[in-house]
Amino acid sequence: MANSKEHILKTIQAALKDNRLDIPFPEVENKTNFFSEDDMSLEECFATEFTNLGGKFIYCSNKDEMMKQLQTLSHNLNWNRISTKDQAILELFENKNIPLVQYTDDLHKMEIGISSCECLIARTGSVLLSSAQEAGRSLPVYAPIHITIAYSKDLVWNISDAFSRLKEKYKNDIPSMISLATGPSRTADIEKTLVVGVHGPKEVYVFLIDE
Repeated sequence: MANSKEHILKTIQAALKDNRLDIPFPEVENKTNFFSEDDMSLEECFATEFTNLGGKFIYCSNKDEMMKQLQTLSHNLNWNRISTKDQAILELFENKNIPLVQYTDDLHKMEIGISSCECLIARTGSVLLSSAQEAGRSLPVYAPIHITIAYSKDLVWNISDAFSRLKEKYKNDIPSMISLATGPSRTADIEKTLVVGVHGPKEVYVFLIDE
C-alpha cells in the first residue's frame, strides 16, 4: 500500500514539474496589498481604501463646511430628512437652524441615518462602531443609507490601534457590541452573485472634519 501511494505522489510531482507555468504577474509577487504608514497620511489612506470599497468620502475643513456639503448633497439627491439619535450632531444643525437633521426613535420610517463613530481605521477603510454610542446597535445597520460624521482625531492606522483606544476610553466597561463597517453591506451567498445592501446600508458616506 505504501509503495502504491509513493508511486502516485511521484507521478504527480513529475507531471507538475514538466507542466509548470510561469508566474503570470511576477512584478506583484513581493508587494503588499496594503499601504504602509509611511506611504501617505491617515486621511489619504482611509479615503483611498474607503472609496475603493464603494464608500463615498467627503473631506470638510470645519463643521460649517460639513453642514453646507451635507445640505448640497441632500438637495441634489432629494433627501428631505436625515435621522439621528446623536445629540451632538443634532445640536450642530439646530444651532444653525437647519431642520434637515432630526431626532428619531422610529427606525421603521428611517431612510437616511447619521451618527458618529468610535474610530476610522485607515489601513482597511473601516468605520468602528459600538453599542455605547448614542446611535446604539440599530441605526447604523437599519438605515438604507448611513452617514458617519468623524473628525481627524478619530483616525487610527490599524484595527489594533482602534481597540487600544477603546480600552483606554472605556477601561473595564468595554461596550457589549463592537462592529467594523467596511463599505456598503454585501453578500454573495446566492449563486455567488454579489448583492449590495442586503444585510445593512446599500450606501455609506463618511464626512471627515479636519478639526
